Amino acid sequence: MNADVDKFLKSSKTWQKEMIKLRAALLKTKLDEGFKWRLPCYGFNESNVVIIQPFKGCLGLMFFKGSLLKDPKKLLVENGPNSQAAKRLEFRSEQEVTKLKTTIQAFVKEAITLEETGKKVELKKKPQVLPEELKKAFGKTPKLKKAFESLTPGRQRAYVLHFSSAKQSATRASRIEKCVPRILAGKGLTDR
Repeated sequence: MNADVDKFLKSSKTWQKEMIKLRAALLKTKLDEGFKWRLPCYGFNESNVVIIQPFKGCLGLMFFKGSLLKDPKKLLVENGPNSQAAKRLEFRSEQEVTKLKTTIQAFVKEAITLEETGKKVELKKKPQVLPEELKKAFGKTPKLKKAFESLTPGRQRAYVLHFSSAKQSATRASRIEKCVPRILAGKGLTDR
């Protein structure tokens, strides 16, 4: 049992009972308990397998390689529109956690087997379309383009998603302008 997880659960104002039940179920498996991204995270052989995610409307149990899990009942939910590998179970009550206990155990067992066999998720490469406003900013500031291209692919993608999600051109341009100092400093969108 991880002391940081203990503190996290004690201080949680939502989903506390549900998280305690999930934790108890996960501790009965071969998974090691850790605390990553300020959340209870469970791994096997140094690989992240599953993480507990409290959201406003539900509690998620996200499997990092969820897209590889057999899910005939379609219980796993996409983790987001830009996620290709992760999928999660969602709970809205303590009773749901209890009801799905054997399902949780089956998914965890299969996820551990995936780690033991070294199976990887084949990610589909999507061409990254840069917003026109970003291309214009590159034209105005050549150092910006060089700094952006030196970021890791994940950081570049996060910026592009952030910029592109704005519906109006003025908003995209404003977001880019605000992020220029971070990009020039070599930082990602969420880096501190």
